[in-house]
Amino acid sequence: MKLITNTQVTVDGVVQGNGGRDENRSGGFERGGWARPLFDSEAMTWNDQVYQRADAFLFGRRTYELFAGYWGVRDDLQNPIVGALNTKPKYVASTTLTDPQWANTTVLSGDVAAAIGELRAEPRGELQVWGSGTLIRWLLHHRLVDEIVLLTYPVVVGQGTRLFPATGPDIGLKLVDLQSTPKGITFQTYRTTGRPQYETATGREL
Repeated sequence: MKLITNTQVTVDGVVQGNGGRDENRSGGFERGGWARPLFDSEAMTWNDQVYQRADAFLFGRRTYELFAGYWGVRDDLQNPIVGALNTKPKYVASTTLTDPQWANTTVLSGDVAAAIGELRAEPRGELQVWGSGTLIRWLLHHRLVDEIVLLTYPVVVGQGTRLFPATGPDIGLKLVDLQSTPKGITFQTYRTTGRPQYETATGREL
């Protein structure tokens, strides 16, 4: 399976508190809810289509619990997102979650990198990650991501947790798809290509 991360992010790279004003106030964050006013019907159509492509989902514990408490208690399986999340396998990278209540959930608590590597080796379609910023940064550090999808919102929040840390791995990317909505959300799909090339002092690329 291709491991694909899907992340709502501001132009200045913030991922914190996209869903609601009080969703995540850690670190004194006061500007939550920046995604909702811009999420239009075109964005929802795109979202529905992507969820329908998933063969399985991978979460960090915090996002898993948020999704389980909202999507996991719904039974309107004709909804594309509800149907996908409640019928496809779900994996959670966590050393503290021991008794998941959401059906079809497997906890990855041992050698997580090896377990994810085995999932990626399976001859199926997409292993999707939604939200889970801490997990995504860990996956990128271990170079386990095949594609990065950024849902970039036309807003600068000016505070909050960023998707990419100030110091982290360097990653070469190839843009493979680009779409946008009337309200200015862009959907950028990048394939990871290993480490980037850098120009040397002689003008040659490394």
